[in-house]
Amino acid sequence: MYEPNWMSVIPPLLAIFLAILTRQVILSLSIGIWIGFCILESVNPLTGIALAIDGVINVFGDAGDTRVLVFTLVIGGLIATIEKVGGVRGFIHLLESRNWVDSAIKAKWLAYFTGVVVFIESNLTLLVAGSISRPLFDRYRIAREKLAYIIDSTSAPICIMIPLNAWGAVVMGLLASSEVENPIGVFISAIPFNLYPIAVVIFAAVVISRNLQIGPMKKAQTRTEQGNVLWSNATPMVDPTVLAAENAQSDPDQDKARFMIVPISVMVLSMPLCLYITGDGDITAGSGSTSVLWAVLLALFVLWMMVLFNRRYRLDALMNTFLKGAGGFLPVAMILLFALALGDVAGLLGTGVFVAQVAQETIPLILLLPLLFLVSSFIAFSIGSSWGTFAIMIPLAMQIVLSLELPPELFLAAVLSGSVFGDHASPISDTTVVSSMAAATDHIDHVRTQLPYALISAGIATLGFLIVGMLFL
Repeated sequence: MYEPNWMSVIPPLLAIFLAILTRQVILSLSIGIWIGFCILESVNPLTGIALAIDGVINVFGDAGDTRVLVFTLVIGGLIATIEKVGGVRGFIHLLESRNWVDSAIKAKWLAYFTGVVVFIESNLTLLVAGSISRPLFDRYRIAREKLAYIIDSTSAPICIMIPLNAWGAVVMGLLASSEVENPIGVFISAIPFNLYPIAVVIFAAVVISRNLQIGPMKKAQTRTEQGNVLWSNATPMVDPTVLAAENAQSDPDQDKARFMIVPISVMVLSMPLCLYITGDGDITAGSGSTSVLWAVLLALFVLWMMVLFNRRYRLDALMNTFLKGAGGFLPVAMILLFALALGDVAGLLGTGVFVAQVAQETIPLILLLPLLFLVSSFIAFSIGSSWGTFAIMIPLAMQIVLSLELPPELFLAAVLSGSVFGDHASPISDTTVVSSMAAATDHIDHVRTQLPYALISAGIATLGFLIVGMLFL
């Protein structure tokens, strides 16, 4: 039987290294999956290929993972439809006619506050904020990498501080299974100590207000001001034909903001209801993946009914637009598929368990919180999943809490903060991928430009957890 060891960290680290080096994310993930199964089964490379193929196929055996993949395609069709019928152009015209967004700084604040307000689910937040803000960023010549950074900094970091959404449901479920009394009370008590999300949200606001350009982001902004939205060798995460509607001739009489506001409102408002239904009356026990899929399908249905009622387009035109939009998001679905498969093999290898066990040995009490933050960060960065890290680290952290009789909210906050940071910085994270997609920028360019900002916030959080440990432990 396989026992977790140092080799278990090779597949995710190799995938991350190759993704940054080659800019070929799917190929890099494939190699990581292949090497992972070779290590897991102690087989030769040829046999490992067959196991890796089965590993990718087995992702569809998990209903939650399959719903995420289907959601990705459906949201692509929804966004393409909103843009086709003039919802985005109508909303932009509404903002400009009311003098709400008439400058670059206001466009950045729009992206920021959209991420703060739409807190139901991280990927939904990213896609809504990106769809609204991307045309404005292009118009005012703001780097798409900056858009990706802003929306990435206000999606998961905001979602993890809200109890009644899919993220809160997952965390409280893990707390309950770890024999923690009053999980929702512990979750709420942990919010003020959730230092990385707090730091990254505040720092993003400072970046916008001060127009800070750090590292590669400065070069990206200079390029954009010169009229190039992407580098010459860059590949946007969305098929450019999906965005063609943005460049179409605007007709103020036909392009109405309601074609975007109503379906997005339906998505946001129906999410808690779907969580309530799937949780059999308990919103905290609802299925996040099911609720998100239901919400986006309901939004698509409402939009189609509005368009057909207004005789804006015929049904066949709507279906063609939907299929085109879903096809444009197929590369994203492929990356998510392979990222999920790599996460599965990392779980089988015990990557997170091995790293956690190494870090647990002989650690001084005062260093527990910052090290728990750093270990959670490394695990999330390696496997590309904050939720996967929650599943590994929350039970371990609560075991430490129960055995040493320490405040559970502090340890929960360290795990949540580290998980969000690692997920925020990882090139194989689904939220990082979706951020690139929502901003229509090159994925690796987003990772490179965002990393300096994320590291600054992580440094603040690490120091903060050291101080918290000194004060409360």
